[in-house]
Amino acid sequence: MNIILLGPPGAGKGTQAKVLEESHGLKQLSTGDMLRAAVAAGSDMGLKAKAIMDRGDLVSDEVILAVVAERMDQPDVKKGVVFDGFPRTPAQAEALDSMLAKRGQKLDAVIEMKVEDEELVKRISGRFTCAKCGTGYHDSFARPKVDGVCDVCGGTEFIRRADDNEKTVRDRLKVYNEQTAPLVSYYAKRGNLHSVDGMADIKMVTASIGRILDGIEG
Repeated sequence: MNIILLGPPGAGKGTQAKVLEESHGLKQLSTGDMLRAAVAAGSDMGLKAKAIMDRGDLVSDEVILAVVAERMDQPDVKKGVVFDGFPRTPAQAEALDSMLAKRGQKLDAVIEMKVEDEELVKRISGRFTCAKCGTGYHDSFARPKVDGVCDVCGGTEFIRRADDNEKTVRDRLKVYNEQTAPLVSYYAKRGNLHSVDGMADIKMVTASIGRILDGIEG
């Protein structure tokens, strides 16, 4: 089974992809992870991607698709994959369809995780972690039991990712809405688009995705 988790940054795609790895034996594939792995492995495409990234340029669709194809040849993806953050554009989606067709495969489901922009801004810009053990917290949803003290290790230093600020989040959402959101209509026309409420509790989102996949498998 091959599926795509579609949604803006911060929608929870990575979290749900990890759940699907455990529950369905699928392998999470994200563009960033695949590129880093290809570079580390020193493959032909990895070296090509490294040269592009070292120049500070964006990796072309051609190279990204080649890295994806390379990854799909590996034995740990036999049960299927969860594409997380890929494809990002209709052009990449068309190329992925073509690549899978050549392999006698297809996309079984594209699951859109719907989340409101303002909720995402609040969700992402409020994140912080313990500098000592990495436990995650949030200004609004998950503060430490004692302010300034980590619940897990007792550490008193906390850090925020440089890109977890309102301006950066809004910029990323703008790019998503312009480049990736059109994939919703692209896959809707192909009849394999499903939507879940990404603003619901994590377990409820997991259950919604599970029902969709159970319907496909059944």
